[in-house]
Amino acid sequence: MYQSPSSVPDAVTEAPAPQGLGQIAVIANTASGTNAMDSAAIDRAIDILGRDQARLYYWSPKDSPETVVRKALLDGAQTIVAAGGDGTAMAIAGAALGQACTFGALPLGTFNYFARGLGLPEEPDAAARAMLDCTPHDIRVGTVNGRVFLNNASLGIYPSVLKRRETVYRRWGRHRIMAHWSVIQTFLRFQRPMRLTLYADGQTIERRTPLLFVSRSAFQLERFGLKGGDVISHDGFAVLIGRGDTRLDLFRTAFRLVSQTAEPGRDYEFLPVRSLDVHTERPRGLIAYDGEKARQVAPFRFRMSTQRLTVLLPPEAAREGAA
Repeated sequence: MYQSPSSVPDAVTEAPAPQGLGQIAVIANTASGTNAMDSAAIDRAIDILGRDQARLYYWSPKDSPETVVRKALLDGAQTIVAAGGDGTAMAIAGAALGQACTFGALPLGTFNYFARGLGLPEEPDAAARAMLDCTPHDIRVGTVNGRVFLNNASLGIYPSVLKRRETVYRRWGRHRIMAHWSVIQTFLRFQRPMRLTLYADGQTIERRTPLLFVSRSAFQLERFGLKGGDVISHDGFAVLIGRGDTRLDLFRTAFRLVSQTAEPGRDYEFLPVRSLDVHTERPRGLIAYDGEKARQVAPFRFRMSTQRLTVLLPPEAAREGAA
């Protein structure tokens, strides 16, 4: 079932059906798109999309994604395809937001929630073939302090997991089992919950929590059996405030997430919001978005984008989104 970041009629506007994808810029992350396996997958994808239409560009996370997207558009690209994981898709989508182009994702990452949420296959060759039949749809995306995110942004234990994951990946490689191992290691190091003050749609809320999770992915929520998919569909944020004070609480909640048995009230508090300001005890905090992390100055302000991102949807996903 189609589970895009925004998937109902009042959040998605169908554009006129394109005559093909036009000129295509495939933008690969130099941090991942230059290894042999990803390079081969990108090469096959370009063959599928058409050598006469598709051109490969490289982007480094050290550089601004706007620079490479701007160059691709000046070169005549009408479709921008981010080749990588959720972090790469997030960065390139942020640069493509509001631009006169369509946006697609070639899944090469660990989880690929955004591409899967759009209804694209997780296998790169199949995803490239699916793009040939896609139609463009406009969606709004989430932002935190002006930075675009596609799936989720969070404070607390999850950014710490990502920090630990980098160390694990460097030693053992980028594998899902290693991602899960980094969760275990982080939980074992857990000390105490955060103290947060939330201003949610004009309401003030004080909470002590190990995790604040702000979602814009109905697909991801459904995958873990969590509440909030209908909020996503109506251009809102599904805010989940984790409950628990100890390491045992974290492991118990993690097991319930994996087994899709987590319940609102018992394991987390659910808030449907349109806008959210988060104040932390410290003036700066580590925040995670779409598998990436950064230290930013508080408060953290969550807003929906005013501009639209035109995404490529497979025919079945497009029909369900318009239903």
